Amino acid sequence: MTYPMMLELDPKLLTPNPWNTNIVTPENEAKLEESIRRLGFFRPAVVREIANSGNSENAILYEILGGEHRAQVAAKLGLSTIPVVNLGPIDDLKAKEIGIADNSRYGMDDQFAFADLIKGMGNADQLKDFLPYTEHDFADLFTTSEIDIDSLGLDENFEKEPENEPDGEDIAPTKAPKTHTIIRYKVANRDAEDITALIERTMKDNGFTSSDDLTNAGDALVHLLFASRNKQQADAELDDLSDLDDLDGATD
Repeated sequence: MTYPMMLELDPKLLTPNPWNTNIVTPENEAKLEESIRRLGFFRPAVVREIANSGNSENAILYEILGGEHRAQVAAKLGLSTIPVVNLGPIDDLKAKEIGIADNSRYGMDDQFAFADLIKGMGNADQLKDFLPYTEHDFADLFTTSEIDIDSLGLDENFEKEPENEPDGEDIAPTKAPKTHTIIRYKVANRDAEDITALIERTMKDNGFTSSDDLTNAGDALVHLLFASRNKQQADAELDDLSDLDDLDGATD
C-alpha cells in the first residue's frame, strides 16, 4: 500500500490524538462552522493509522494529526464524509512533528497588501462570521494606513547602474555591502500625520540632511530612540540621587 493516500471518511469515525495543544474558542468554533457552510471542507484532515486495541470490528483506527476541530465541526454539521490524507502507520514522534507543522504558519502577511485584499472582499460585517479575526483585528485592517513617504519629499535610494568609462570599456558592476534596511510599519490613520510631522521636525532640527532622504528619515527615528533612552537613564539617575538625599536627611 502506498502512502500518503487520499480517502473519504466519516468524520465521526476519526479519533483525536491525545497531545493536540490547539484550543479553539467558542467564538472561533462558530466562525469555523460558518466557514465550512460557506466554503465547504476544502482542506483535508491529516490522519495516521493506529492499531485498534478495543472491541470494535475495525482493526485500524484513523487518528487525526491535523484538522481535529474541522473534523468535529463537520460531524456536527452532518457531513457524511470528508476528504482525508492518510499517512499510514507512522510512529509517535513523526506524528507529533507533523501535527505541530500542520498547526503552524511559516509565513506572515504584508499588512498593507493584506489590508487591501480584505477591503476588496467586503466590509467587516460581511467577513467577521467566517474569517478567524476579531472585531479589533478588522478595525485595524480597515484603518490601516502607510505613512506617505512622498509627503516627506523622500525618494527611494535605488542602486544606480555604473557609468561606462570614457574609452567605452564596460566596468563590472560592484555591489556595495548592505548597511541599511528599509522598514515599514502599520499605524492608525489618526497617528500617521503626527508621526510624519515628528520625522520632518526632527530631520530639520538636528540637521539630518547629508545622506539620501530615506536614510535621513531613519536617522531621525534613531535619534528619537536614543533621546528617549537617555531621558529614561537620566530620570533613573535623578531618582537614585533623590533616594541618597533622603537617606542623608534621615541620618542627620
